[in-house]
Amino acid sequence: MKKYFVLSLLLVLFSCKQKEGTQVELNLIPKPNNTEFGKGNLNISSGFNAVTKNIDTESAEILLTFLKNSVTISPSGKKLQLVMENPSELPAPHESYMLTVNSDGVLISASSEAGLFYGIQSLLQMVENRTSIPFVKIEDAPRFSYRGAMIDCSRHFVSLDFLKKQIDLMAYYKLNRFHWHLTDGPGWRIEIKKYPELTGIAAWRTHATWKEWWDSERIYLPEGTPGAYGGYYTQDEARELVCYAAERHITVIPEIEMPGHSEEVLAVYPHLSCTGKPYTSSEFCIGNDQTFEFLENVLTEVIDIFPSEFIHVGGDEASREHWKKCPECQARIKAEGLKDEAGLQSYLIKRIEKFLNSKGRKLLGWDEILDGGLAPDATVMSWRGEQGGITAAQSGHDAVMTPGEFCYFDAYQANPGTQPEAIGGFLPIEKVYSYDPVPAALSAEEAKHILGVQANLWAEYIPTEQHVEYMLYPRLLALAEVAWTQPGNKSWTDFRTRVNSAIPVLQQKGYNPFTLSNEVDFSHDTDSVENAITVTLSTEKAPADIRYTTDGSLPDAQSPVYSGPVQVPDSVIVTAQLFDGEKPSGPAVTRRFDYHKAIGKPVFYNIPVNPYYAAGGEKALVNGLTGGLSHGDGRWQGFMTNGMDVTIDLGSTQSVYSVNARFMQSIGPWIWFPKEVVIAVSDDNKMFTELSRIKNSVSEKEAGTLFQNFGWQGAARGRYIRYKAIANGIKGGWVFLDEIVVW
Repeated sequence: MKKYFVLSLLLVLFSCKQKEGTQVELNLIPKPNNTEFGKGNLNISSGFNAVTKNIDTESAEILLTFLKNSVTISPSGKKLQLVMENPSELPAPHESYMLTVNSDGVLISASSEAGLFYGIQSLLQMVENRTSIPFVKIEDAPRFSYRGAMIDCSRHFVSLDFLKKQIDLMAYYKLNRFHWHLTDGPGWRIEIKKYPELTGIAAWRTHATWKEWWDSERIYLPEGTPGAYGGYYTQDEARELVCYAAERHITVIPEIEMPGHSEEVLAVYPHLSCTGKPYTSSEFCIGNDQTFEFLENVLTEVIDIFPSEFIHVGGDEASREHWKKCPECQARIKAEGLKDEAGLQSYLIKRIEKFLNSKGRKLLGWDEILDGGLAPDATVMSWRGEQGGITAAQSGHDAVMTPGEFCYFDAYQANPGTQPEAIGGFLPIEKVYSYDPVPAALSAEEAKHILGVQANLWAEYIPTEQHVEYMLYPRLLALAEVAWTQPGNKSWTDFRTRVNSAIPVLQQKGYNPFTLSNEVDFSHDTDSVENAITVTLSTEKAPADIRYTTDGSLPDAQSPVYSGPVQVPDSVIVTAQLFDGEKPSGPAVTRRFDYHKAIGKPVFYNIPVNPYYAAGGEKALVNGLTGGLSHGDGRWQGFMTNGMDVTIDLGSTQSVYSVNARFMQSIGPWIWFPKEVVIAVSDDNKMFTELSRIKNSVSEKEAGTLFQNFGWQGAARGRYIRYKAIANGIKGGWVFLDEIVVW
């Protein structure tokens, strides 16, 4: 069997000075859905002479203000027309636009203010750092009506000006929904005048970082207490942000968490919990009518602030243990004829939806609102994979897709060893870009219920505003193109060039995007046992600067330069390094790829794998496919609480020289290395001889995403290999491993 080592390079390209007479590339994000280039360029060095037609005075002033803030407006400039057209004269009525550049100037036409606004955003991107733009005709409209981003302001509070800054960039890339996560255990962030203690106490905590607070007694403090961390937005500030966003055609959707993630509320209003005591529960008591009085009063004030169609009510990760023991909750279950506690949560969601509907609003919630039966008109935000969205769409409900695997921007975007601490997982920009929000399982009619897609930025490990931007950008640009551009018009190779041209523009605008370092960083995939190993390099250097070896030695000036697929033996050590001429530049990176004799062999699970992290089934641990940097990438198998215990049947008694498996530790998602690993061998699957017992030496408090091999080397014979990993005893903790390699 032969394998191939393939290097594919992620280039960071910066804008170059334009040469006279050459056609200028557009580099627009998101990519327009229909573009036709003409011959020639329009010189815009003197700016634009902007005029409007069929637009009311107030709207015209707003649109012209956006132009004046970014380009020169002058009577001597090139003619720029903003024209409101009849909908029948354009390819699509809402948010679509046409942009034409020719020798006469620039014409932007649309049937709505939103369309004109998006045409202006395309023009502003085209003219960035340029003195001419190409003759072109663009006919464009978004794929999805919902194109969103969520920022968690509960775990770490950010300023109103900072949120305005992010809304500016969202608008620039044609995103149109800002989901504002305002309430959660670490702090309540929106003023509610009827309940002043929500911001007088529940908005302030003892520790500035979420990690420190979470590891403490989790106490809230009165506003003004020395050392208290927190903050909140007044109702006037919230209205200010709503208006600011609306001028940029962005709808602000508030989230008020219920019935769980509410420990901050119950600390100051403990009578709304099942226990009646502060600091004992995170869930509202659903059997208590005062709970609904409170929630409806809060939502009444929220509705008065936010004109959005949707009000997000959370609905996720609620523990039902208190409800099982609460007489009032059990009485509610009996009185309403509910099946169980899942039905009780559904009762709350349906009752709140009825209230929102009475106010002319719609309920939006995380996919747990499906449990126990979905409220009649609710819209589902699918985060635990795509199944929630699929279930909603197949039952005739709308859904917004935001699966963690593709849309959770709190995951690492490069090798964890080179990055600030994150909650765990690995989500590089290429994976974000690869996402299609319409699952293949849906029919064409069902797919109409997929409203769009949203990026989520949870802030447990993101304590500063600069760090927020570092995690958002440039991944949010990839999500913007996923949301706007039709799949047939997308190209990762093309987008890679455009997004890397955008990075210095973001920096010029004062943002703090993630950028690649000068070191070589590569991960690998094996499509099948017989196929190639594909290694993806990330670097700022050009391909000719990468030299490699396959014999375990360090590359030097005489080592081959990568120029295409390289054939390697079944077991090989690959080392890659950047070179500046004949001198190494940056650290060498080494990976070992091994053939192993357990590939494809039967595996018996003495402890069942968790169905949510089965990684493709019973042969996932011996399929030759190693996991990447994320436990949710479909390559890692997860076992909860009891650890893991499997037996591999090699098919015949044979010599065994090595048994090894790689584990992950990432304390954010509660994944720890096993306490101990036991490896044994047997001829009959009954009597086993222990080969090794390996104890873990890494602290359970060690931060970051860590990887460690637990294995044995020596000489033995046997047919059956038993590999057992004993969990460290933390309740609710996970054990994750990706491949058991047998030599």
